[in-house]
Amino acid sequence: MDAQTSLPLAGRRVIELGTMLAAPFAAHILSQLGAEVIKVEPPRGDPTRALVRGGPSGTFIAYSHGKKSVCLDLASADGHAAFTKMLATADALVHNLAPKAARKLQLTKEDCEKINPKLVYCHIRGYAAGPQEDDLASNPVAEAATGVMEQNRINGRPSRLGPSYHDQFAGAYAVIGMLATMLQQAQGKPASNHVEIGLYETGLHVASRDLVGIQLKTQLLGKPEREPHGEFSMPGYGAYLTRDERWMYLLMLTDAHWLKFCQAMELPEARDESLHQLRNRKKERDRCEDIVKRAIGAVTFEQASAQLKAAGVGFTEVLPLERVLEAPQAHQPGKLREVGYRGYGFEVPEFPRLGADSDGVQTLPPPELGAHTREILQSAGLKPEQCDALVKSGAALVADGTTFPWAPVR
Repeated sequence: MDAQTSLPLAGRRVIELGTMLAAPFAAHILSQLGAEVIKVEPPRGDPTRALVRGGPSGTFIAYSHGKKSVCLDLASADGHAAFTKMLATADALVHNLAPKAARKLQLTKEDCEKINPKLVYCHIRGYAAGPQEDDLASNPVAEAATGVMEQNRINGRPSRLGPSYHDQFAGAYAVIGMLATMLQQAQGKPASNHVEIGLYETGLHVASRDLVGIQLKTQLLGKPEREPHGEFSMPGYGAYLTRDERWMYLLMLTDAHWLKFCQAMELPEARDESLHQLRNRKKERDRCEDIVKRAIGAVTFEQASAQLKAAGVGFTEVLPLERVLEAPQAHQPGKLREVGYRGYGFEVPEFPRLGADSDGVQTLPPPELGAHTREILQSAGLKPEQCDALVKSGAALVADGTTFPWAPVR
């Protein structure tokens, strides 16, 4: 048995009807686990194909390598009929269509179940069942509705975090649900083949620690008391500037961490028992923050690194994006995948797993729009002349290498 056929999802066919991030991210993980992922796109393509100077963005390159692309107009009768042929050959479908769009395109769970009763049907939507189930939502909407954005302010204005973490969490939760369903199927257990993930509900779950924490404070103190800022809930746990103006992020969660830090930096506070307990350090937050700030600011980054590492204190440098992949840790086997695209080369971080460097997942470049339309439709039972007719009518599209203006590197 070769490495590729031993992958957890080897032999599974997953159809992705995804735009932007949540569903494509879920399908990316399934691909990294060995599934054949077919990305079905409309004639205009996934919007992430045209976000950077008319061409693909980092989102598309990072999360669509390894996939195949079929381009169909699902609003046309012929395009929809071709899609149902494909659906009958699939093990799973993951999509993030708006509920109204899913109904309009006849791609609800009930519609798809008639075509393929064994299909694992996964819908990532704005809101799961409830009074808002038809409302639209995006990553920032989930942040706003679940308390994250209110705490993250720029110049006083509630602002999104930046990275679309809620989309990616939702995609990961979708994979967990799909794998659980597949496991139950394999064990012959009765189970619903329906997996439904809401961005809003994802946001609630991610925020559950803070939502429960505010309830706890309210019941203990009679009011919803908050820490001044999440960054400084524990003095010494944050970013501090070294003498040579490099930012160092310190991990100081426990009393032992505080003591190790003070000893490593040879501070007199190591002997100050009044600061040995977190409760007391919180009471003297400003003093403790000043102690740490002065200690780190008095030495270079390399000096601080040597002293803290020797003492077993957790820390890292706060890195800009352009330097992140310079770290030796990032270049250990199985951490990055070399992906080529139109003559450009990219180091793409892997879905983290043991054996990623030897499990046989193929390195396929991000597909051109419609690159596999004929191949996949014919594997689903359509004859070559039927594929020709679909392309001629505009119900399907095949790649011609001119879908965006980047010139290939010569």
